[in-house]
Amino acid sequence: MMTCASAHNAIGPNGLTVAISCVLFASLAVFTPKTVASPATPPTTTPVATSGKIPAGTILPVVLDSSLSFETAKSGHVLAGKIAQDVPLPDGSKIRRGSAVQGHVVEVVASSSGPKVTIRFDRVRIDGAWVPITTDLRAIAGFVSVQQAHVPIEAPGEGSPYEWLPTSQIGGDTVYGLRGPVMSGQNPSEVIGESVPNGVLAKISAKESCRGNIDNSNQRQALWVFSGDACGVYGIGHLKIEHAGRTDPEGSIILAAENHNVKLSGGDGVLLRVD
Repeated sequence: MMTCASAHNAIGPNGLTVAISCVLFASLAVFTPKTVASPATPPTTTPVATSGKIPAGTILPVVLDSSLSFETAKSGHVLAGKIAQDVPLPDGSKIRRGSAVQGHVVEVVASSSGPKVTIRFDRVRIDGAWVPITTDLRAIAGFVSVQQAHVPIEAPGEGSPYEWLPTSQIGGDTVYGLRGPVMSGQNPSEVIGESVPNGVLAKISAKESCRGNIDNSNQRQALWVFSGDACGVYGIGHLKIEHAGRTDPEGSIILAAENHNVKLSGGDGVLLRVD
């Protein structure tokens, strides 16, 4: 058998054929593609909630982006807000902070003392799509109360990082700095949660007309600047929750004003619960 080496010295046609074959083989060896390594698996991240249903009992902390004057309120008026901190869900996904929440005025009933305004917060935008929700109102707070909840209740010591300082939640719970414990306002020795970026994860409890977790679990919920037992109106004068939306008509929140100067403002905090 003639080899590539001997074909260099061959004069006959067989030698020429082998030489050509050797050149082709060498060319194929040069241009044969190399095996490409598979790309590295991207790091695992917490998925964004994309299901069409948010579990009943989920607390949604909302900061309002728009305002509403009770004196000029009309049916159809849109009330916009956004999720104030990441909301963890049972399946491990989250409703991300900043997700849009939308409500609208259903009805305005005039009275001699002040109007009654019915509002429904009925959708949240998740991963680019609007998800319908039915919610009731657990607590609402004016923007001044929201801001005060971010102000430390102790003066900083020399070299103490600002984020380590304790703050007081709307309703009385105490937060001992970022990643620190949340202590109950009713029982200062009871730890009910922990501080996380932009809010807290804490156990809710029943108070007045507000329920605890609907399954009586110790599940921690995203409460932002509110206490675990926050219930009712904080820092908005002459306003009361006449109907929270828990019972028929479900999802219809009726706010009653004691005069015509009452208004909701951008920066107000709202604690909703999914029914």
